[in-house]
Amino acid sequence: MNQLTYCVKSLALPEKNIDRTLRLLAEGSTVPFIARYRKEHTGGLDEVQIAAIRDVAQRFDTMVARQKTILSQIQELGKLTPELEEKIKNCFDSIELEDLYLPFKQKRLTRGEKARKLGLEPLAKMIMSQRGGQLERLAASFVKGEVLDEEMALQGANDIIAEWVNEQLHARARLRQLIERKAVIQTKLVKGKEAEGAKYADYFDFSEPLYRCPSHRFLAIYRAHNEGIVSLKVQPEAEEALEQLNRIFVKSNDEIGGFVKDAVKDAYKRLLLPSIENEALNIAKEKADEAAIRVFAKNLRQLLLAAPLGNKRILAIDPGFRTGCKVVCLNEEGNLLNNTTIFPHPPQKEWSQAQAKIAQLVEAYKIDAVAIGDGTAGRETEQFIQRIRFSKELAVYVVREDGASIYSASPIARKEFPDYDVTVRGAVSIGRRLMDPLAELVKIDPKSIGVGQYQHEVNQTELKKSLDDVVISSVNAVGVDLNTASPYLLGYVSGLGPQLAEKVVEYRKENGPFKSRKELKKVPRLGDKAFEQAAGFLRIRNGIQPLDNSAVHPESYAVVEQIAKGRNLSLSELIGNQEVLNSLNAEDFSSVDAFTFNDIVEELKKPGRDPRGSAKILEFDERIKSIEHVQIGMRLRGIVTNVTAFGAFVNIGIKENGLIHKSNLSDSYVEDPTTIISLHDHVSVQVVEVDIVRKRIGLKRITQLS
Repeated sequence: MNQLTYCVKSLALPEKNIDRTLRLLAEGSTVPFIARYRKEHTGGLDEVQIAAIRDVAQRFDTMVARQKTILSQIQELGKLTPELEEKIKNCFDSIELEDLYLPFKQKRLTRGEKARKLGLEPLAKMIMSQRGGQLERLAASFVKGEVLDEEMALQGANDIIAEWVNEQLHARARLRQLIERKAVIQTKLVKGKEAEGAKYADYFDFSEPLYRCPSHRFLAIYRAHNEGIVSLKVQPEAEEALEQLNRIFVKSNDEIGGFVKDAVKDAYKRLLLPSIENEALNIAKEKADEAAIRVFAKNLRQLLLAAPLGNKRILAIDPGFRTGCKVVCLNEEGNLLNNTTIFPHPPQKEWSQAQAKIAQLVEAYKIDAVAIGDGTAGRETEQFIQRIRFSKELAVYVVREDGASIYSASPIARKEFPDYDVTVRGAVSIGRRLMDPLAELVKIDPKSIGVGQYQHEVNQTELKKSLDDVVISSVNAVGVDLNTASPYLLGYVSGLGPQLAEKVVEYRKENGPFKSRKELKKVPRLGDKAFEQAAGFLRIRNGIQPLDNSAVHPESYAVVEQIAKGRNLSLSELIGNQEVLNSLNAEDFSSVDAFTFNDIVEELKKPGRDPRGSAKILEFDERIKSIEHVQIGMRLRGIVTNVTAFGAFVNIGIKENGLIHKSNLSDSYVEDPTTIISLHDHVSVQVVEVDIVRKRIGLKRITQLS
């Protein structure tokens, strides 16, 4: 089987489209570039489908590499037969492949191997044939040398037979099927861990069919087990498992058959069950990881694509009580103009001084909007700001600050603000997040942004790969201003990467703003391939070429110029001219395929349009200042801060987020909360539960406030 055939069998996509996509990937094209500018090759496949082809192809390559390793190791042992070689080369199931390798795998000196060294394998074969005879008489002829008596001989034969049972492909497959259908996941509290594991109280004595255990519950159990709070088992009913194994191995009802039956039981308990149970746990973990990573990726995309306020002058505040509120003023480009600290809250309560200082800064730096971090003292600071009378109308936004402290202590922050401490850097990050969430959040490890579900339990390699895909996709979906973007944002542009991004910024510093996309080719080490992959995702405002501020790729400029020339229009007159653009037909332009033509026309209608919309303000209920003020039955406004497999967390204006369990999201059954609610949604909710001790608030989603 080759890579293409494997991908076709694994994916419900046309072979021709898969083949062309694989060729583009092999040539070094990126997923965003292929999805946006090579639709004619892929038949219009989207980023998700193209990424799936890439991942399946990589899985094939990994499998082939493993096959080669196994073949080499068995060959070295001198035990590779043509039949076995064929089986291994045609096996593309990782579990079955390891089963084929199991009998040849180098192990520590097992009980069965010790018995073989004592010369007891012939006895085991005689017993396993189950052709009758007496055990004692069969064993007696093997009592010699280090084999002291019949009992020792029979024990050795048992150990060898147990290993045969464990390594038998059909037996392992049968037990896997049983576990998949009927295994129960069971947890028990580890003695003395009641207090330490209080938050896992639901799993102190818990059991559930494994196939019914949802991903979020499995990961919670997995975490509790890893922390030593509960023991964990995944097992089928022992009697049924043994019955199925006995059907395979036990062929007689005499003494010999009874011996084989005991050996099967020993194999099951000592070898087969631990191995297949561990395998089942790993499979369940992989499935739970995939589900959790999907939720995390969807949330991250929504967070990165949150509506920006744009180029405005921002006064940003990182709130605090005892240490005060860190205040910074930023210009339209996000550059730091001023920083100070005010103390409007207890214990200092310097309310008047703080009010005067804020009013002065707003006036002096011509501030357009205020950004306030949503952490400790965030609500109190918002109320303080809203009581100040400014000389002009000023929008006040509450900004989520998850990860701001991570950024402020990072090498990136130190490089950007070497002369300022972490508190100033954190406030700057809050302000910049309001201006452009995407540009600021790419500087932070996505795991620190606070929109995941059990992110520390899932496979970290797969998590990073998925989240990197999301960041790259988001950056390229929006497009990047070539003359203002930081190297951290440019690093995610298709075809660039961190090193070329630094080269671009260095060139910009030495030569001034880019005047055209073509000028990119003057950047050291930025070759034709990188230019091809990156150019369409980069924007130049007020440049020489109007199309440079659009998603039209330079390779298609000639087509646009042909359109403009045919209508006696300049490019500037054509761009945005809905009447002319709506009158065009793809059939009239044979030099370009229909996919590309339609994309060009749609882009020319609204060139450089930001797909993210505009930022909105949510006003919280003024009655609610802490969890003590929340009462069952209250109807409140809130904003969704995280969506998980079991529901959505909502900021209602206090430190503790409320949870809308998925059973309270709708009047009808909800399997996947992400299908009806998203990050940043403004929602109306009703309080259904308040647990002050455990700091938990239960909410129900309602359609409107009364």
